[in-house]
Amino acid sequence: MIGVVVVDDQTLVRAGFRVLIESSPDIAVLGEAADGRQAVEVVGRTAPDVVLMDIRMPEMDGLEATRRILAAVEPERTRVLILTTFELDEYVYEALRSGASGFLLKDVPPEHLLDAIRTVAAGNALLAPSVTRRLIAQFVDRSPLRNPDTAALSSLTPREREVLVLVAQGCSNGELAAQLHMSPATAKTHVSRLLAKLGARDRAQLVVIAYESGLMATR
Repeated sequence: MIGVVVVDDQTLVRAGFRVLIESSPDIAVLGEAADGRQAVEVVGRTAPDVVLMDIRMPEMDGLEATRRILAAVEPERTRVLILTTFELDEYVYEALRSGASGFLLKDVPPEHLLDAIRTVAAGNALLAPSVTRRLIAQFVDRSPLRNPDTAALSSLTPREREVLVLVAQGCSNGELAAQLHMSPATAKTHVSRLLAKLGARDRAQLVVIAYESGLMATR
């Protein structure tokens, strides 16, 4: 059973998400929060697999709540899925930098939300939609890089750098395997090594690292 905490400052929105989530036999709502401060408390008490996190809320916004939650939980225990009404919201980018595993627009079809929860709970980043890649690229293009870390790439082999570029372009393991002429298992191994070498939580952070290190600047 996948445990979820729903965080949104609108009561009706939370109620709608609860009804939808609890219609699925493999997902349950463990708690709700109306702002970021409540979210930190509820997540600490319930230890969910996934937090559905709104961005703009009173008391404490979703960005700061994401930072505090992910700093406090055990690695890989709880993942944050950002919910927003804005496709190109710079706060979404900041949330990805803070360790969120992806984001969704609030108007996605109900079945897509449930699939997203399952995807993130399984340890995968929700990066398939092209809007995510466009968000990161556009934000980085118009803003100075924060602490670009070219040294972080020095330990990568040429093949691992190739894999990192393709991950940043949104490729799945199957697509990596096809483009680099390797088995899906080998592609998965390369991604796992990248996560370990770069200290990244998941594929979402690999995308951020690829852009912020300047690796994608000439792509």
